Amino acid sequence: MRLAARLVLVSALLLAPVVFVAAQATALQTDGPAKSMAEVSFQFEREGLPVPRFTLQLREDGSGRYQAEHAERPISGTSIRGEEAKHIDRTIQLSPAMVAKIFRATRELNRFDIDCTSKLKNIADTGKKTLSYSGGDGRGSCVYHYSDNKKVEMLTETLIGIAYTMDEGSRLEFLHRYDRLGLDAEMIQLNQEVEAGRALELGNISPTLAAIADDSAVIQRVRLRAAKLLDETK
Repeated sequence: MRLAARLVLVSALLLAPVVFVAAQATALQTDGPAKSMAEVSFQFEREGLPVPRFTLQLREDGSGRYQAEHAERPISGTSIRGEEAKHIDRTIQLSPAMVAKIFRATRELNRFDIDCTSKLKNIADTGKKTLSYSGGDGRGSCVYHYSDNKKVEMLTETLIGIAYTMDEGSRLEFLHRYDRLGLDAEMIQLNQEVEAGRALELGNISPTLAAIADDSAVIQRVRLRAAKLLDETK
């Protein structure tokens, strides 16, 4: 009996390091990358707009999330129902070039551990904005309405351009379902915003563009514009 007990004890001692190493490896696989993944967050608030509040959360692997509160949006001059107020919550995926641009600017701005608001007085209200960063190399946050820092303004315009595309995708889905004739003017506007560089990362609304381009019930010029934009996402 004593010999058997000793054998059990020796086996347990030999196996203990193996179990410990395996547990460590599992912890690194499940917790490590998630905890160390760098993330940029952008919050926007301004009452009176069609989208008075939205948040973009972007991770350095290109994945992200877009959340927004859409105000009620009637369609004037028609009997067609307007868009009801609603909450939007969608995943997004950024291109590698866009990810590099955003995170390079973030680190050049000391991960937003700066005073980014302008000291100028009597500036028009362009909305409250909050930039935040968290990652293994630090964290920071700054709040502003308008910034004199050109890098902050560039990053702001970029993030608003991504949000605009997400909002436009939701708008196109609504018009495609309830007001196909309204797609004509909306698609013209989207094309103009894309050409001006104010609508970015169209790949995130490619399913919506594809649905419009493939719908024979939609007028031809709208379908062609949708198909052209869809080609630009490839």
